[in-house]
Amino acid sequence: MSGIRLKVKNLHKSFGSVKALAGVDLTVEPGEVTAVVGDNGAGKSTFVKIISGILVPDEGRIIIDDRVYTHLTPALAIQEGIATVYQDLALVNCGDVATNVFLGRELTRGIFLDRKRMYSRARKVLEEMGINLPAVDMLVGLLSGGQRQAVAMARAVNMGGRLFVLDEPTAALGYKETCLVLDLIRRLRDQGYSVIIISHNLHQVFSIADSICVFRHGRVVSCTSVKHTDPETVVKLITGTETA
Repeated sequence: MSGIRLKVKNLHKSFGSVKALAGVDLTVEPGEVTAVVGDNGAGKSTFVKIISGILVPDEGRIIIDDRVYTHLTPALAIQEGIATVYQDLALVNCGDVATNVFLGRELTRGIFLDRKRMYSRARKVLEEMGINLPAVDMLVGLLSGGQRQAVAMARAVNMGGRLFVLDEPTAALGYKETCLVLDLIRRLRDQGYSVIIISHNLHQVFSIADSICVFRHGRVVSCTSVKHTDPETVVKLITGTETA
């Protein structure tokens, strides 16, 4: 399954007198990783919540492939293939891997959970994504941080995700765990999915992303290929000491 092409045009969002977004334009292509970077308060979280359907913009358009929306709902975002994985991952630690992969979309046989089908399907999803876990009946609470991130991303794929919004996916992970997650993002991209990664780690951004969009004061001040910029320039754009 291929990713989706997402375009946002002239997005505005205010909270009282605070203007969180002030005319954001951004395009995400299928089969690409787009990094969104910026200082705290730059508008990244508001942008993510709007394309995830949590917030309604005051103005602007959201274009998914050729479908135009003034706003999304969480259900519509999921229906359109936008799957957001937040930092807390929203996993059930006392549930096993398969239960978490199917969280909210459990398979049943009559009034009972069809665990056999859930285990089989979970194994297939993990295999297709190249994720190697001890077992699908292992409790998520016993997994490492990187493995838990992988389960959250497998759930996003299983729910029909075609564009993945990953909020600081490697935060608080060690080197080995970070490599596991970054490799998984690369595999998603290589399979044609679209990925947006929100990150403060520019070293990781330049190792994984195809393009990088810099937010400052609610605006996109630069959006370019990582091949045409460098970390020093991006830092200057984030802090406002250089213009695009």
